[in-house]
Amino acid sequence: MKRTFKTSVLLLALMLVLCACLPSCAPATEKFSAYSLEFFDTATTITGYETSKERFDQISGEVLALLEEYHRLFTIYNRYEGMENLCTVNELKNGVHRVVKVDRKIIDLLLYAKEMYTLTGGKVNIAMGSVLSIWHDYRTAGLDDPFNAELPPKELLDEAAKHTDINNLIIDEKNSTVFISDPKMTLDVGAVAKGYAVEMAAQYLKEKGYLTYIVNVGGNVRAVENKPKGESWTAGIENPGIESDQTYLRYLQISDLSVVTSGSYQRYYTVNGIDYHHIIDPVTLYPAQGYLSVSVVCRHSGMGDALSTALFCMTYEDGLALVESLEDVDALWVFPNGEQKTSSKFGKYEK
Repeated sequence: MKRTFKTSVLLLALMLVLCACLPSCAPATEKFSAYSLEFFDTATTITGYETSKERFDQISGEVLALLEEYHRLFTIYNRYEGMENLCTVNELKNGVHRVVKVDRKIIDLLLYAKEMYTLTGGKVNIAMGSVLSIWHDYRTAGLDDPFNAELPPKELLDEAAKHTDINNLIIDEKNSTVFISDPKMTLDVGAVAKGYAVEMAAQYLKEKGYLTYIVNVGGNVRAVENKPKGESWTAGIENPGIESDQTYLRYLQISDLSVVTSGSYQRYYTVNGIDYHHIIDPVTLYPAQGYLSVSVVCRHSGMGDALSTALFCMTYEDGLALVESLEDVDALWVFPNGEQKTSSKFGKYEK
């Protein structure tokens, strides 16, 4: 009788082990998606596999709430009651900027942006708000009234460019304060904020153990881990305007990686029949020339965001050298004539 009891226990334990190893014994999961048009002036999609829609709605709701918080903190166009954000950091009081006590999330973003400034040799500079705001105003006016669209005067841009020294951004980590010492300088974090927020959302999902998710905010794609059975996610690189029936130029297989694309086709306005996009070269102070799009594959979505912008403002040779010098970073350049060039290891992601 005693031996029979032991045998039963062993059989039960073996069955439990086998059940844990077999996919058919795991809880059934379904694919769900959630959408929003509220954040970073673009579309957000959260896709994940969960055991029920209720559980997915709860988790995706947490991520959307986090993205909303980052959106409110990082925007330079709107202020929110009871909140100090980058809009209020940019404001003047009696002709000078204030020392502003901000949320730690802003401190972390600005410190990361300074790292990206160094990494890209100044091609990504969040202190260029004075220049970028001029382009923003002229682009908005041109879109509202296309027949009277104009380019910003060069002398206006040159004067604004005198006030883009990132060293005038003073960050006090201990007291969680930010101060811009040049009254004519403002911040514009558009080249890094969206990707950074996506990365923070991915890290949140990881910390909570929600691993079968992928987040897409306006083309900043971040796979948290894999699909339920260990399959990688598929990310498409959009056709930026090459004459072709293909909606996507390449399909990449990614696991715990980001894919970020910057393109001249995404935001632009037209003056005298010529399109002027939103990626401004910090040297020429005009939209960067040379590519239709640049896509970056790397781990950190904030780095992908910054690098895709920086590479857009660099020659292919210089950009390739930068990418090849970085660990686990690859890129795809699409030229106006339709030619495509990649870094040496880009092909390992392709389906």
